[in-house]
Amino acid sequence: MKRYECFQAIAPLIKDELFVTTAGGATSEWSAVRPGDGNFQVKTLGLCSSIGLGLATAVPRRKVFVFDGDGALWMNFGSLATIGLHQPKNLIHICWDNREYESSGGEPTVSRAGKINFAESARAAGIQSSRSVETAKELVEAVRHALDHDGPHFIWARIEPGRTRVPPLPYDELENKYRFIRYLEKTENIAVLKTPLPHSYEETPKKT
Repeated sequence: MKRYECFQAIAPLIKDELFVTTAGGATSEWSAVRPGDGNFQVKTLGLCSSIGLGLATAVPRRKVFVFDGDGALWMNFGSLATIGLHQPKNLIHICWDNREYESSGGEPTVSRAGKINFAESARAAGIQSSRSVETAKELVEAVRHALDHDGPHFIWARIEPGRTRVPPLPYDELENKYRFIRYLEKTENIAVLKTPLPHSYEETPKKT
């Protein structure tokens, strides 16, 4: 199965969930299928799962999706144990495994050798709701289950290599970060960013 087709298959299930997407094709493809300020793109390979965990902990009432890659997850494999330790009920972690470092030329990851099972590893780390999927139908069933039940959930989606040609993102990661934060502030009714006041500003005028 192809990643873009997977995105198309699960998009109808999505409501107001938040998304943390790894560097590479997953970000641009998901944005093409379901654009919105609730998508946060991570440019540092490997940090997607950790940022997703922090977000899920900060806003426990919202479901948080992490769209990871096999190469990225392998670079931060310990995050599975941290997720297993904290047990965020609202976290849905999907590893899109195409068995290669796609963005840097297709170098093979550890998955290419067929000796790593991410679903079993996640389960061993304490993520009991962990499964492997190889078809779009299995993926839809797994995502539907994750949306309807407490997690954390881990889904190992074994996909074909290759990217789908989609329009580039309309803004860079810095603008994306601020749009995401403002969206979070508005929908969660919380304050995240505080605009610094100029030094000359006085909240209470001095009495004369």
